[in-house]
Order: sequence, then structure tokens, then C-alpha cells
Amino acid sequence: MSQSPEAGGTSAVSTPQAAAPQSAGMRDIIALSSTITSIEDGVLAYRGINIDELAEHASFEEVKYLLWHGRFPTRAEMDRMRTAIAEYAVLPEGLTDVMKQLPRRTTPMEALRTAVSALATFDAESEDMSDEANARKAIRIQGQIASIVAAFDRIRNDRAPIGPRPDLSLAANFLYMLRGIAPDPLSVRALDKAFILHADHELNASTFAARVAAATLTDMHSAVVAAICALKGPLHGGANEQVMKMLNEIGHPDRVDAFIRGKLQHKEKIMGFGHAVYKDGDPRAKHLREMSRQLGKLTGQEQWYKMSVMIEEIVTGTKGLKPNVDFYSASVYHYLNIASDLFTPIFAISRTSGWIAHILEQYANNKLIRPRAQYVGPRDQHYVPLDQR
Repeated sequence: MSQSPEAGGTSAVSTPQAAAPQSAGMRDIIALSSTITSIEDGVLAYRGINIDELAEHASFEEVKYLLWHGRFPTRAEMDRMRTAIAEYAVLPEGLTDVMKQLPRRTTPMEALRTAVSALATFDAESEDMSDEANARKAIRIQGQIASIVAAFDRIRNDRAPIGPRPDLSLAANFLYMLRGIAPDPLSVRALDKAFILHADHELNASTFAARVAAATLTDMHSAVVAAICALKGPLHGGANEQVMKMLNEIGHPDRVDAFIRGKLQHKEKIMGFGHAVYKDGDPRAKHLREMSRQLGKLTGQEQWYKMSVMIEEIVTGTKGLKPNVDFYSASVYHYLNIASDLFTPIFAISRTSGWIAHILEQYANNKLIRPRAQYVGPRDQHYVPLDQR
């Protein structure tokens, strides 16, 4: 259902009779109803299924289908989705040319934002708002975002982009397009699990931005760009990049204790700890902790995992703060030989599945999202002529 424009005409906007409930950052304000993701009593669930079950047993393809359709796919449906995503993940040649023209100083998130916006102009169905077209665009966007991130990293390192293979999953294809070689099974499972854990998280800032944009009945590409813009901000995406920066600065397990206690003594923030929603710990963190341990053993570089565990013990023991999903994802991505400035774009690849689920849900039962603001500025002011100021 579409909404009438707010501006123009003679319709009046009523003044609230009483002050609306105040909440900095809209914390704990219920903005809308959804059937996609819940966070209740510290438990994260997609479509009512505990994240622990999904992380241990499901593939990202299954989770993506679950988020979009409200049920698990049959094997045939899953195979069709995997094949379609790989097929449509091939980037238009013109889009690759756009990325090659970006200045050398362009960050991966800037490139992703620009490329997804440009991608709409190459999609013949970008302005077709039918359910059928949106379903096809969902598959294209999901695959193409992964290809954009991998292609840009190769372009900025003076290497030719590599197209996807139709026989690989999204996680395996991303590593293949990034490295140019077939990835090992543990690396694929690690990234696939990270994709599952980051796929959706209720009304986080980027998802809310996507729904606000979608509620205007703008196209799917535009709504995804709005989400990317929100994720780009350092208070949303980017924490795991800062965690890896900290681990590199520490450099060796022998330096952890003095470094972290010095930070705490000077009341400096330790990235990757605490969460606005979870009070008793992020349920996703333990899965990435275990993947970090396994990858550390596989690569023979266990120092990154050991340092992370030591940091967790000090911060949790001293401040009572527990690691969130960003903390151990940093070492996981590092073990996968992924540059730290790609960590947030990888977050975007995964979260695109959730963004699209919310965009589709918004389209299906749409109402323009238009909250009110409580005015707290001065009143009874008057115009002062220029020569009297």
C-alpha cells in the first residue's frame, strides 16, 4: 500500500498533546512488527530458530532462503538458489570499468556504496516493483555484492577480477574470487558460519535505514545503498577492523596484559566488547571463538587466537564486559588472509540477506515510516531585520 506525499496541500500536522516517550537513539522503542528475527532474553533467532542451531547445522544458502521465504528450502530449491546466485554474480563490464576509475584512495566501503548504486543502472528491472521482479533482484544483488567486494580488492591491487564458479557456494565463491584459487573446506565453513551469524540482527541501524528507504517505495537497490551508508559509519560496522588493528599493535601474547590493563587504566575503549542489546553476552561470539581456534591450528598462527582469549579474560574479569560478534570475527577473517579494511564489506555481503528480507517484508505490508521529533528549542522568537543584527 503506497503512502501519500507529506509535503504540499492543506493537510495539517497535529501537535502532540503530551511529550512522547524519550529515548536516546530510540533505544527500546518498538518501531514496527516483524516475523524475521527476534532477540528475546539474550537469544537470537531467525524465524523462530535459535542461532546456535543454525550456526552448527545450516548453510548460508539455507539461512538466506529461510530469511526470505520463512521456511527452509528443499534440496532442489537450495541448488537452484545457489546456481542462480553464482550465475547472476557476474558483474556487468561497465560496472567493472566504473570501479577501475575510482581514485586510489577509495576505501572498500566507499567502493561498495558507489558500485551498488551504479549497479541499478545496469539492471533492466531496477524500477520494476512487482513481486516477481523483486525476487529476481534479490538473488542478483546478493551475488553481485560479493563479486563487487572481491573485484574491487583485486582491482586496487592491480589484478584482474575473477568471475564466480557455478559449482561453489557464496562463501566459497567469494574466497575463490578474492584469491584466485579454490579454498579449503575449513576456510569455506568458517566464512559460511560468519555469514550466518551476521545475516540479520533485528532493527539494527542499517536494517532500519533499509526499511525507512523501502517504505517510500524506492527501488531495492536504493534501499540496499541506504543500508550500506549506515553500515559504513564507525558506530555500526568497522568494530572488527579496529579489533584487528589492536591485535596487530599488541603483536605478541607477552604484551597483552600490560597493553590491555594500560588501556583500561586510562579508561580507553576496548573494541569488540559489550552490546547495546545483549546484557549477558553475545550468543554469536562463541561460534566465532571456536572457528578462530580451529583456523589458528590450521595455519600455525595461534598467537592471534591466544591474544584474543587473553584479552577476553582481562576485560571480562575486570569490567564484566563480554565479547560481541565483532571480537573473534577479526581473527577469523585474518586467518582467512583477508585485508582488515574488507571486514566491514564482508559484513555487508552477509547482512544483505537480512536487509533484503526486511525490504521484502516492508514492501508486502507497507506504511511510510515517519516518526515525530520532540521540539526542545527556543520558542516565541521573531525575525530581526538585517541592519539591526
